[in-house]
Amino acid sequence: MLKITRIIRSAFVMIALVLALTTSSLSCRQKSSRIPFLNRIAETSVRVADSVTWLYDAKYYTIAYPNGDVPDGGVCTDVVIRVLRMNGIDLQQEVHEDMLENFDVYPKMWGLSKPDPNIDHRRVPNLMTYFKRKGYEVTNDEFKPGDIVCWNINGGINHIGIYLKDETVFHNMGPDSRVEEGFLHRYPIIGHYRISTP
Repeated sequence: MLKITRIIRSAFVMIALVLALTTSSLSCRQKSSRIPFLNRIAETSVRVADSVTWLYDAKYYTIAYPNGDVPDGGVCTDVVIRVLRMNGIDLQQEVHEDMLENFDVYPKMWGLSKPDPNIDHRRVPNLMTYFKRKGYEVTNDEFKPGDIVCWNINGGINHIGIYLKDETVFHNMGPDSRVEEGFLHRYPIIGHYRISTP
């Protein structure tokens, strides 16, 4: 009789354990399904914004090539450059190589007679030209997390950042890099691009 009681008790324990594991598994699936999906560029942007602040610094630097970076701070383009580099895309090398082959199609606003791998990828008009040439341009008004957006600030300053959600972007407009709500349509949008990460 004692043996039967133990068998019944063990069976109840097993049933309770199976029910607990099933409930826990369902609960985890329900929680993860409520987490909004962000692509790798947006996800990296949020992670970086939570851990690093880059001061605005527009100075010219001589940097390594490829994978070169300016020290500590940077401009709006450096936010995009670093986030994409963390996703396997080195804009310094890609823009430089394209400019070596197609220098005549890039803007001539800075009086350069040949490509300069220290600065070319850090200029918004060059990035806009490169993104368009690569087929990354988005021609509709649908913004997705991770999209790269360019603006015209106050009638003459080009600016670039990464769209996250709603009207929120990750950018560096000074005094430092930040995630900023309500920014997406604050200024005229002059470029919209979507890059697939490797």
